[in-house]
Amino acid sequence: MSVMDMQPGEMGSLSARIYTKLREGLIVGSFAPGERLLMQELAERLGTSVTPVREACLRLVSEQAFELRSGRFVVVPELSQDRYVQIKVIRTALEGLAAELAVENVSAADIEQLKNFHEAFVASEKSDDFEAARSANRSFHFGVYRLSKMPMLIAQIETMWVSMGPILNVYYREIPHDYVGAEEHEHLLEALRLKNKKKARAAIENDITRASTSFLRYFEERELV
Repeated sequence: MSVMDMQPGEMGSLSARIYTKLREGLIVGSFAPGERLLMQELAERLGTSVTPVREACLRLVSEQAFELRSGRFVVVPELSQDRYVQIKVIRTALEGLAAELAVENVSAADIEQLKNFHEAFVASEKSDDFEAARSANRSFHFGVYRLSKMPMLIAQIETMWVSMGPILNVYYREIPHDYVGAEEHEHLLEALRLKNKKKARAAIENDITRASTSFLRYFEERELV
């Protein structure tokens, strides 16, 4: 089942449901940087009229997840070094804070669940099932962030992941990378067990920073072409 499939009985207004579907598609990397999305085609795919699709797209434009190029289509922002660096800096600050706050609320049962997400992530990476790997990685990270007990903070982090999803699409398809996150996940689990806020924040910050090495090399190589 595609993330874009609309299911009977889903709650909320039609435009809100379409917004959620599009947002989820961005997070999981269903769309690539620079991809053009015709509103009429989206409406046909979702089995609805253009009006609620336009409303959902405009909402995502306001969040800088889409760019409006005409009244007929939106575009996923191009992958640029400036956009990537901005997302990285904001993610580092917000996600580091969420991990630090999670230490105050984590239980043994939470750690066990996070360990299961982490193991699923590692297994998916080893089998080159990148869709499953992205899903497990997201479950792990947001499993931590939810422990912050700060819905407004989590919402801001999610917005950054909406912008990051298409970039990760490129990361897995085009960019050679040595670091996939497993090591810092383990450091984070250990920090949570020890109730160590400083180490929890550092693990998240290192996770984001270590992945950035491959991105920055990719941008440098593109400039040389």
